Amino acid sequence: MSMVERPRLSVRLHGGIDPRRSIELATGVETNGFASLWFAENPFNRGVLPAAAACAAATRRIGIGVGVFNPYNRHPTLIAMEIGALDQLAQGRARLGIGSGIAGATERMGLRNDRPLAAVREAVTIVRGMLAGEEVNYAGRAFSAIKVKLEYKALRPDLPLLMAARGEQALALCGTIADGLIISNMCPPDFTRHALDRVCRAAHAAGRPPPAEVVQYVPCAVRPDRGEAHRLAKDALGEMLPAFWSLAQRTPAAKAALLRAES
Repeated sequence: MSMVERPRLSVRLHGGIDPRRSIELATGVETNGFASLWFAENPFNRGVLPAAAACAAATRRIGIGVGVFNPYNRHPTLIAMEIGALDQLAQGRARLGIGSGIAGATERMGLRNDRPLAAVREAVTIVRGMLAGEEVNYAGRAFSAIKVKLEYKALRPDLPLLMAARGEQALALCGTIADGLIISNMCPPDFTRHALDRVCRAAHAAGRPPPAEVVQYVPCAVRPDRGEAHRLAKDALGEMLPAFWSLAQRTPAAKAALLRAES
């Protein structure tokens, strides 16, 4: 949602959905006046780029968002290559979110995820430089890109880069380097208010504007019958809660976000 506008409703899809079904949903999303379509890419499920590209080609108005790519299983140079191409296909409607990924999944791929904030900072630096048409020479703690330049001109050199963040340091980094914030499922409204305040304070301290866009994932169920909708919503939350609670046991920031409520 925009900082100065009323919240806009969008729809989140993911790799568990058949790409052909995603196209059907995308056309319905556009026809019914939603603002955008976001694709969540979960480890070891379908990659979302084929569906995102197909939906970009099948629509004309809605935003096509990737929320999120992580730089461990998709190097920042590849992220720049792919999001630039998707934005051309969508004619300037693509959005990109970058996050540190799920540590357990990256470890199972034999990848080290011991510097998540450095990884996100470096990914944003490399992607932004490449989209701007620069020759990137960057040697970081997690990633490097030496004499790297896109061989095509990106449609939008200033394509907004959003960041998925939850912990205090990650929220501060978001305000310092990103153009927007992505907040995960299962985060209550009080956490969202706190997170946005933290991001805005960090942006102000860095001499940057507040985030232009805040994307909040919210589980929902829509049915003509209110009781049926409630049952579906409870089932959806019940399916999601074990994974989120398991993550919370390993990650203090995830637990704090999940349990945060107004005093």
